[in-house]
Amino acid sequence: MVNQLFRSVFSNNATTFSIETILLCTLASILLGLIIACIYMVNNTYNKGFVITLALMPAMIQMVIMLVNGNLGTGVAVMGAFSLVRFRSVPGTAKEISSIFLAMAIGLATGIGYIGLAVLFVICIGGCQLLLTFSKFGDAKNVDKILKITIPESLDYTEVFDDIFEMYLKKWEMLQVKTCNMGSLYRLEYAISLKQVTDEKEFIDELRCRNGNLEISCSRVGLGREEL
Repeated sequence: MVNQLFRSVFSNNATTFSIETILLCTLASILLGLIIACIYMVNNTYNKGFVITLALMPAMIQMVIMLVNGNLGTGVAVMGAFSLVRFRSVPGTAKEISSIFLAMAIGLATGIGYIGLAVLFVICIGGCQLLLTFSKFGDAKNVDKILKITIPESLDYTEVFDDIFEMYLKKWEMLQVKTCNMGSLYRLEYAISLKQVTDEKEFIDELRCRNGNLEISCSRVGLGREEL
């Protein structure tokens, strides 16, 4: 019974399928696609279009696999079409791409007829994804920030803030110096790591007293999208 669960529902390698077989595989693909979409929506930012695509992708892949089953020429044509679609799409985040690959794998499995294996794969990979999402695995240990300070040209920027930095920061590094306002001001940019996050306001107030209350900004490091 267990072995039968992981066998293909197709009785032979013929390229024609019964309506019952197609409906069974399509239903399994849609249900598993919905599960993948629901897993992706947990603790992620998303839009409706992407979630719908993720839910329907296994069924679409399954139908493609059924159509190219045993036909080499059709398989080559489909591969070329998929390549065109890839180059017309924008790069996705790591989570988006992993979810898309999961949906494609499920579509391949149901397209060949291994419905039981597809269900087991969704349970295993989906469960691991949820577990790792809610765990601290992969979290950054230090929350570094970018500090930008504007100072008048009369101030020597090389060591003007060192005593304040030593008081509030674990580490700091000057990244950039540039002039602004027709050369009458300097804008300094640092990568910093605070000793205590709760001291950020007090830290900025100290800097304001030193730079003549000119513009100061402190923001998280822009990591961009998690692209693969």
